[in-house]
Amino acid sequence: PMDEMQKMAELLGIGDECGEEASRAPVLAGSCLADNRLNLDVYPDGCRRFLQLFEGRRGEVVQVEFLRLSSNDRLLGTTLGILPHLKHLKSLVLKGGHARDEFGSCQHGSLTSLPPDVGNLRCLTHLDLSFNSLSTLPSCILHLPSLRVLLVSHNSLVALPEDVGSLSKLTFFSAMKNQLKDLPQSIGELAMLQHLDLSENALEFLPEEVGNLHNCTDLDLSGNCLSSIPDSLANLKSLRRLHLHSNLLVTVPASLASLPNLSRLDLQNNCLRAVPLEIQTSPFVRLRGNPLGGTEPSPQADESSGGGLRSLFLASGEDSVIHSCISSGSFTVTSEGCKVVLACGIHFYFPPGAASDPLRIYFRTLAPDPQWVKLRHHDVLLSRVLELQPHGVKFHQEVQIWMPYASPQTLHQREVVVRTFSGQSWSDLRTRVEQKRKSKKHVAHCSVLHFSWFLVVSRLVQNECKVPTEGTLLFSSVDPNIKVTFPPGVTEETRRVKLQVLPVSAKEIEEITADAGCRASPLLCLSQDTLVDFLRPVRIQLPLPPGVTGLNLDRSRLHLLHGDLEGQTWADITSQVVLEFTHIYAVFEVTHFSWYWLWYTTKTYIGGIAKKVYERLRMYQVNFIALQRKKDPEQVLLQCVPKHKVDPVLKKLQDRYRGPEPSDMVEMFEGEQFFAAFERGISIDMDRPDCVDGRLSFIFYSHLKNMKEIYVTSPVDRKGQAVKGQVSFYRGAVPESIPEDASRRRKGPDSLWLATLPIKLPRLKPRWGENPGPLNGFSFPPLNLGNAETGYLTQANLLSIARRVGADWQTIGLNLGLTYQQIERIGYNNREDLDKQILDMLFSWAQQNSEDPDCVSKLITAMKESGRQDIADEIETIIELGQQKYRESIRRVGL
Repeated sequence: PMDEMQKMAELLGIGDECGEEASRAPVLAGSCLADNRLNLDVYPDGCRRFLQLFEGRRGEVVQVEFLRLSSNDRLLGTTLGILPHLKHLKSLVLKGGHARDEFGSCQHGSLTSLPPDVGNLRCLTHLDLSFNSLSTLPSCILHLPSLRVLLVSHNSLVALPEDVGSLSKLTFFSAMKNQLKDLPQSIGELAMLQHLDLSENALEFLPEEVGNLHNCTDLDLSGNCLSSIPDSLANLKSLRRLHLHSNLLVTVPASLASLPNLSRLDLQNNCLRAVPLEIQTSPFVRLRGNPLGGTEPSPQADESSGGGLRSLFLASGEDSVIHSCISSGSFTVTSEGCKVVLACGIHFYFPPGAASDPLRIYFRTLAPDPQWVKLRHHDVLLSRVLELQPHGVKFHQEVQIWMPYASPQTLHQREVVVRTFSGQSWSDLRTRVEQKRKSKKHVAHCSVLHFSWFLVVSRLVQNECKVPTEGTLLFSSVDPNIKVTFPPGVTEETRRVKLQVLPVSAKEIEEITADAGCRASPLLCLSQDTLVDFLRPVRIQLPLPPGVTGLNLDRSRLHLLHGDLEGQTWADITSQVVLEFTHIYAVFEVTHFSWYWLWYTTKTYIGGIAKKVYERLRMYQVNFIALQRKKDPEQVLLQCVPKHKVDPVLKKLQDRYRGPEPSDMVEMFEGEQFFAAFERGISIDMDRPDCVDGRLSFIFYSHLKNMKEIYVTSPVDRKGQAVKGQVSFYRGAVPESIPEDASRRRKGPDSLWLATLPIKLPRLKPRWGENPGPLNGFSFPPLNLGNAETGYLTQANLLSIARRVGADWQTIGLNLGLTYQQIERIGYNNREDLDKQILDMLFSWAQQNSEDPDCVSKLITAMKESGRQDIADEIETIIELGQQKYRESIRRVGL
């Protein structure tokens, strides 16, 4: 209808008022249309592009077979109405998670339903609705006759429809990370289902009909609330992998051990006290984190004693498929309480009664992002960020958390605290510092009633008190000579005030100012929980600068400075207050709080000098190192190291790495961004998530490892010559108050340049009688898997596939027929670099099977068996295109 077309034109902004700009827009969108697929989820305005294409090139768009859109797109609702027109559609991806919130978490998409006519897409075999806001499964999905793959993970589903069994052709179904509490009996009617993932839900029991899934090879029920499983699971004769970890299982049927094809049974982190002998002795069973051999807790036991608490040790598995450190996961807490230990050293204690009903706890550790981890001046970050979900859920009793942190051995007169984020602002928790007996490592211990984000920082010692109407006295525990007196009548309502002191030595002042005559007192910071000034003056006592006494005091040289809370400006307020002196103290009165600093100097413009000194006190002297592995020069380690740690770090690395001397010393702020750029014939993978405009992004934290190890390549042919390149380091966003001295240190054509170090890639010398490996200098041998009639997979195709494999590479490799020994060797040879592990696995298999006419079909089968239907579909599409081109070439030559 015309009104609908007009509305679409208005949405697209292609009406008359848009002029020339609008006329260019469809051309831009048209460039996204490639063959029979549209991948528009990579564009922030993907839905707009789709609507433009449908408006201008409808005949081509309705022929599209593969479509990807982001459900974070604001025009998604308008786009959904067009989908039923795409009658040839085979694969539809409407995923969220393409946008992130201010905390770095993936934002779920806005999708809550689908148009009923989507059920008429008779060719649709693959549907991905992950990371959305679905509370029920759209009924139209049950009318898709050809659907084989359905993904609805990371939604809010509380139940599946009773007639879900009508999806008779379904082979892959993932509903992980929802809120499912039970399953319909018709789940057993999915006769062709091979892979079922229901992990991280709230399932309390399974219907017996699950045992009817006779073709199921992979069943993942981990992270639920199951206390038992039906005996009918023993009927799943095709089952290869059964994941039941992180449930509440107290018993498992012995018949599971007799499943003929089972190669993995994961029962870790349950409540199993006894396990059938047949299961205990099976080599493919994982049982860590269970109270095996423990006695049942007595019903009469005193609950407050914590006796009989369940202990969960969420550690890595013994096999190489599981990563050595868990950075995310989940566990269940019941009303009985439990103790939980994560592999990264974080401990939890949930006392009995903390949660009234079984509660699923999700955890992950994040790299700190300075966009939302806002450190205050003189704060030092000592840990990664720990996120605990669900956010805001209030416990009936305090939950205790122990967080390991980097011990600040060089930081004196400071204190360690756990800081938490409410969603609006950060606040510090009461923290007790403890030291582990065996490892001697330090942990920060705090108690909370709700979960959010947590990190450990070192801050200036904070003394605080409540000021009532009758007044009070506040001392500094760092320097007892500093005190603040609040007289009676100073406030009408009780308020809380805080005091922090930054000691400054005479040596530091002299080094920064290059003036032996300059002296300064400790820096005093006063703050309060209200913006209202005090009703009566508050009396402050500061010690005089070192070497100055009331007897030799020259008042014309003494200056009292007042600084704003950010230390940006320092005003000389000596003439605005009444200064009194004793032999060793200066006393004055104020009505509002901020920074205060006593200076003794002959300089005139003291405010500018104080600002320069204050900023330099916040900076760290660092060196950059760039080292290459001795056995593999293409693997480069980059690190920004505080000056006093350089020698110990180099000593630790000298056996495995070689490289130039560290860079000259530069100065950086805590939490400052910097970049590394490879230059002069050296390059890296630009698709890395930490790569910005061809430069690697780093954030400097003085007590965390500012290190990355990456593989570099070169466009230069290294068979004939070595490549002498370099890596340069540049500042990121320049702090507004960068000291002038630090600015002068920047040299070279780029005003943000910090340092440059040489990198040399040696000339390639293949060994006699050996073919160069698939990763030798990142040069890949020509490959043509398959044949002309059935279609080829080329080297470029394999590289494209490799980018999508991710952490599943070991499972895929095993399903391709590689041995465990081969997988372990690939992992060891390319440790710490996932990309190279994937490429080595894929190209090793390709070279071994390049003469096999069925190798492509085996690759497709392996992807399906590994749960990667998406990659299998992509390979099938590539082959179909190849077959089509082959048939066309045959017709052209008249054969």
